[in-house]
Amino acid sequence: MSRKSDPLPDDACPCGSGAAYAACCSRWHAGPTQFQAPTAEALMRSRYSAFVKQLGNYLQATWHASTRPAVAPVFEPGVRWLGLDVRRHSITGEHAAEVELVARSKFGGRAHRLHEVSRFVWEDGRWYYVDGDVLAGG
Repeated sequence: MSRKSDPLPDDACPCGSGAAYAACCSRWHAGPTQFQAPTAEALMRSRYSAFVKQLGNYLQATWHASTRPAVAPVFEPGVRWLGLDVRRHSITGEHAAEVELVARSKFGGRAHRLHEVSRFVWEDGRWYYVDGDVLAGG
């Protein structure tokens, strides 16, 4: 697996798993298993990759109906995603899980970090992103 400062190979999945995109998040983004990541962590990784690849429809479809925005995300031109660090994945209930993550990006010459504990729910045979708490620091 690449160190955080090393560039990813062209075919590497943006989620940082170390696998090729075609064998990783791509399978959730398209095909017969579309939107059906098997764990909350896999869904979170695929959502990060969807931000990198600007797949707004995927993000919209994997957002829980109770918190889903009315329209798909609009992507800010010039944002460069730099990496994802999954800090923790835990089952929090019979149909619930949390994933703590740090997503790094660069925009307008400035580095940004999103440190969040994201909540997920298992409903109708698949995981959905519900919401998250942004944490201070990184």
